[in-house]
Amino acid sequence: MDIIDLPAHALSACIRTRTVSCREVMQATLDRINAVNPRLNAIVSLRDPDALLREADERDVQLKLWETPAGPIGWMHGIPQAIKDAAQTAGIRSTFGSPLLRDFVPSQDGLMVQRMKAAGCIVIGKTNVPEFGLGSHTFNEVFGVTRNAYDTSKSAGGSSGGAAVALATRMLAVADGSDFMGSLRNPAAWNNVFGLRPSQGRVPMWPAEDVWVTQLGTEGPMGRTVLDVALLLDVQAGYDVRAPLSLDDGEQFAESLSDFDAKKVRVGWLGDLSGYLPMEPGILESCEQGLRRLEGLGCAVEPMRPSFSPENVWQAWLIWRRWLIGSRIARYLADPRSRALIKPEALWEYDQATKLTGAQALAASEQRSAYYRQVCAMFDGCDALALPSAQVWPFDAEQRWPPSIAGRAMDTYHRWMEVVIYATFAGLPCISVPVGFGSTGLPMGVQLIGRPRGDRALLRLAHAYEQAAEDVLSVRPPG
Repeated sequence: MDIIDLPAHALSACIRTRTVSCREVMQATLDRINAVNPRLNAIVSLRDPDALLREADERDVQLKLWETPAGPIGWMHGIPQAIKDAAQTAGIRSTFGSPLLRDFVPSQDGLMVQRMKAAGCIVIGKTNVPEFGLGSHTFNEVFGVTRNAYDTSKSAGGSSGGAAVALATRMLAVADGSDFMGSLRNPAAWNNVFGLRPSQGRVPMWPAEDVWVTQLGTEGPMGRTVLDVALLLDVQAGYDVRAPLSLDDGEQFAESLSDFDAKKVRVGWLGDLSGYLPMEPGILESCEQGLRRLEGLGCAVEPMRPSFSPENVWQAWLIWRRWLIGSRIARYLADPRSRALIKPEALWEYDQATKLTGAQALAASEQRSAYYRQVCAMFDGCDALALPSAQVWPFDAEQRWPPSIAGRAMDTYHRWMEVVIYATFAGLPCISVPVGFGSTGLPMGVQLIGRPRGDRALLRLAHAYEQAAEDVLSVRPPG
């Protein structure tokens, strides 16, 4: 296989055994980016190629200095990595897709980046995001639109859209991202890769203005294989004293992925939540086709009705989201002139947040608590829950967001993403796995939601699914 075709775990093995050099990997990566990124716009703020090749040479020297390939190197040693442009990277622009941060160059790496560098990766640049990460469509006024790997006229999803496209088109072997409202799952589904939203607290985020309330967003991994996802999660996860709600259980995820008996697993298929969620034609059928692969492995898949009120969850979600997004935007509006440089969807969130009261916030927190208890009770009858990863197929890249789904008008810019809030709001681990391609040749995925802190069991289920989905996973993007 060509270097760029290797999944990250295989590429790591080739580097460690010196089958390929770090320089060869870097050169192949840069060549691939030069060939396909101009039409996709997934990778931004790419560093100087000569500097990157020098860093790759340094990694090769380090390999030679160690006595054996099993020496003290991280599994990402020499692997090129572009970091999502929502994370801070020392010495590299971190714009968050905002004109207000167009020239912001941090002096320090975020915690996730620190951990990935410690595992040996070479940071080559960033992956594109929507402005402030808002909306599952990757476009902004700094870098422009990122286009779908399978059809450049369509959206890549978001907010980890650049990461998903770079991964699908072999510009990256593995990718990092973050997820608030499906930002690791929706773009994974629309680009035929795996995207994991870890359990709340699994991957601590630093720096952070608040470490107690803002827990709906989390960083996490994407990969073309579940093993790559698990390996990157092993790097990203782990307690940090600066993040007091981060998990401290020492869980490892890449080991023993195959130690799994599918015949003991029960999956509850939530579908469209008994007609509550509008879906474009073909999505439910594609997801059901994917779930039949699990049945072929011996899993029991049964339709399940939600034990909660989806509309109550949505209303509570709106309060939480306005509260958190509004506080994020507020710091940029200290200068009134900044308002003209912030996209209308972000301003809408801020303006809505200014009307919130403490009583509303507490009521929404109580509603969220009740919802968590209701979802936990559903796991008495199953081991995992399943929902589509999106309610629409990838839409026109020139569109800001879908105004309607199956004839039903969307009353907010993010209502069309409602299907992804359920794992987020309960703090549950959730992975999007590819299920196939619709009648127009565009990809879709299904969300598998695990028990509280059940990341390892969820990854094992996804790994078993992967073995039965080669027909889908083998379909490469054009070019």
